Amino acid sequence: MNSKRILAAIVVAIAATAGGFYAGHLMTGGTSEAASSSNAVDHLWTATLQNADGTQQSLAAFKGKPIVVNFWASWCGPCVKEMPALSALHTQYEKKGITFIGLGVDTEKNINDFLRKVPVSYPVYIAGFGGADLARHFGDDAGGLPFTVVIDAKGVVRSTKLGEVDPAELKHTLDAL
Repeated sequence: MNSKRILAAIVVAIAATAGGFYAGHLMTGGTSEAASSSNAVDHLWTATLQNADGTQQSLAAFKGKPIVVNFWASWCGPCVKEMPALSALHTQYEKKGITFIGLGVDTEKNINDFLRKVPVSYPVYIAGFGGADLARHFGDDAGGLPFTVVIDAKGVVRSTKLGEVDPAELKHTLDAL
């Protein structure tokens, strides 16, 4: 009988603790998400990456401008499939001040070989496999590709998309910037 009471007390204590953690998560959910998005953008701005031409560039050059960041790799089928649509959208929206950049989660050789076959209209940077870490800051916990992030001129993440983009959906997001 005593062991049943002890077991019941343990179950109640565990449930109370879990409930407290859950309630705490609900109360801070919006704040931590906003802080996380802000942190992710800060990580992006501090990155210095090599572009496809071999020049190192700080991504802080894009700070204060609306930007579409596409994490991709040459070996990723959906990435390759969506690149012509992203390139066309970049050409259309750069007139409105929106820049697209590609962050290749791949080797320099693979990225340059790919770009010789499939040129794109936007800058591409070699993030290597560290690009997956940058994507995780934006919520790509699975490390899946492609992963696309839309950031407005104030540095607020407007949307993220794991998987191939839907051009009409992306246009809708960009038109709202």
